[in-house]
Order: sequence, then C-alpha cells, then structure tokens
Amino acid sequence: MRKPLLFILAVAVVAAAAITTVHAADQTMPSVGQVAPTFTLPSQDGSQISLDSFRGKWVVLYFYPKDMTPGCTIEAHNFQRDQAKFDAANAVILGVSLDTPDSHKQFCTKEGLTFRLLADPEHKVVDAYGSLGSFATFKIANRNTFLIDPQGKIVKEWTKVDVSHHSEEVLAAIAELEK
Repeated sequence: MRKPLLFILAVAVVAAAAITTVHAADQTMPSVGQVAPTFTLPSQDGSQISLDSFRGKWVVLYFYPKDMTPGCTIEAHNFQRDQAKFDAANAVILGVSLDTPDSHKQFCTKEGLTFRLLADPEHKVVDAYGSLGSFATFKIANRNTFLIDPQGKIVKEWTKVDVSHHSEEVLAAIAELEK
C-alpha cells in the first residue's frame, strides 16, 4: 500500500514543479529601472493596444496562465474590484496571456471584467518580459506583474504572484512611489 502512495506523491511533486518551469536560458526578465519593452497586442474586443499609448499613466502589466481557471479568475476579480482605485491613481490594468482574443472576450463576459486583456498566442510579449513557462506539455504565461511608471520605466516587479492580495500590493506600490 505504501509504494503506490509514494509513487502518486512523487508524480504530484514532479507535476507541481512543471507548472512554473521557466526557460531561463531562452529569456531574460527586464529589470527595475529599465524602459519597459514596447508592444502592440489585440484585446478582447479585437482592437490593437500599444503600451506607448499609455504614456503619462501608470501601467499594471500582469501576466497570467489561462482564462477561466481558478487562480486567474480570482486575480482578475480582485483587479476588477479595485478598478475605481486604479482609475483614481491614473493607472491602467493590462492582463496578458497566451489565450486568443475570443477566449478573452468569453472570460470578460462571463466574469464581468472591464479592463483590457491582451492576447499573445505567439508569446512575443511574454518572452520580452521573461514570463514564459510551461505546464505539462504546453506553454503558459507565468504569473508575473510589472508596474510601469508614467514615463515608461519599470519601477516594480512581482514574480510568482499570490493572487489573493496582489491587487492591494500593486495599489500600495503606486501610492508609495507617488510620495
């Protein structure tokens, strides 16, 4: 009885480790103080969204694994809950995953999300921000967030985000940086 239980435990540990495997040799995460890599991606409504169009605003650029999954839904709900606070702080929220614009549209409709979710199925932006990971045999975006100041520089980054309090952490960082 112990051998099957130990085998199942070992498989679970290996599977958990595979969730956030980052190919460090293939990508480098931009550093705090660096100008944020620019991009243009389609959003859930099909419009093209460029980072450059948000100069003069704080940008919360968050990467997440997959639409309509539990952790990603909690994270998105918390950003949506705090949307008015981000608006008051002159901040825009941009979520990025490898999902398609159609998947984002369904996710936004189902969950009542009003901020932009950007589709990066070819993982160009995910790669530029060193946030490509994998789960089992397919690629995902790792749960990382970059806070970009109104001048376009990265001023804070979070990796392996805890979704339950992340929105509050980002708001607190903006408030601290504005002092």
